[in-house]
Amino acid sequence: MKPRTPIGVAIWSASWIVLLFALTLVLLFQTNVIFFNNWIPLLVAGGLLWFVIYKIVLGFIEKFLYAKIKVIYKNIHAFKSQSDKRAPLLMADDVIHNIEDQVSDWVDEKITEVKQLRDADSFRKEFIGNLAHELKTPLFGIQGYIETLLDDDLSDERQAKIFLEKANRQADRLNALIGDLDQISKLESGGIPIVMAKFDLVACVHAAIESVEKLALMKGTHVFIKEGSPKQLMAIGDYARIQQVLINLLSNAIHYGHTSGEVKVRFYDMDEHILCEVADNGIGIAKEHLPRIFERFYRVDKSRSRNDGGSGLGLAICKHIIEAHQETINVRSTEGIGSTFAFTIKKA
Repeated sequence: MKPRTPIGVAIWSASWIVLLFALTLVLLFQTNVIFFNNWIPLLVAGGLLWFVIYKIVLGFIEKFLYAKIKVIYKNIHAFKSQSDKRAPLLMADDVIHNIEDQVSDWVDEKITEVKQLRDADSFRKEFIGNLAHELKTPLFGIQGYIETLLDDDLSDERQAKIFLEKANRQADRLNALIGDLDQISKLESGGIPIVMAKFDLVACVHAAIESVEKLALMKGTHVFIKEGSPKQLMAIGDYARIQQVLINLLSNAIHYGHTSGEVKVRFYDMDEHILCEVADNGIGIAKEHLPRIFERFYRVDKSRSRNDGGSGLGLAICKHIIEAHQETINVRSTEGIGSTFAFTIKKA
């Protein structure tokens, strides 16, 4: 009959207190107020009365209060158990204490979820704002040139041609931005398949260097593979997509490098993987920007980036392509010294 729950213990204790109080009154009455010839029957009757009251009150609590708490506890336990293999639920345990812990944990989880939702909402608002700005920049340029031509009598054909060429360049920039957005969307949704095949990573790097050769010549940047590197490194991946990653990384290194600077490509053997690094001796990136450098439209130097005409999506595309290969990409940088972007790829 010993209770196993906090409420049962409380009722048990209260009942004994009441019984002792009643016995005290009986003794007082027997010695000072009323003399009972036989107080034993009264004591027995008091004990029976205590037992009946205890059982009635405990039954009432169990039926109308404690049972409902058990239902709440079961629901919380079921709600928090996400897998099919749920932990055994022992209702003989201290349910009141357990439900307090579970509710406290649930509150902590909800606070974390709310914070994550707020962060996601903040990111969404920032992304939409950046997207709107990136779209408006070339559109305003196109609109400005066209309005100038409409206001003019078009008698100066040379000037009209210059304005049309500028408007065309802005249209190309807008088209490239939309193309990059479409590519990221498809990469995220799996709309662009990654064709895994064996290829030579060194040859892929040479092809990427050739693609940025004109840009490098304009900036006076020397782009090369580190001396002593292997002539051939066989890897497994999507050749075209890895080449796109390399072109984006090399272009960024040239853009943000010093005039007459250098961009070096290095390889490291990592057992089952190859680590490919693209390092420059440019302006570098401040430490506080590094965690967000692969975000869409995130710019370290907004004015400089927009003047360069980039979409702000190059590094985000690189990240999605590398992650689609189940590999990693990262960056390390020091202001005034340069930056190094590195990604891994599976060795063939």
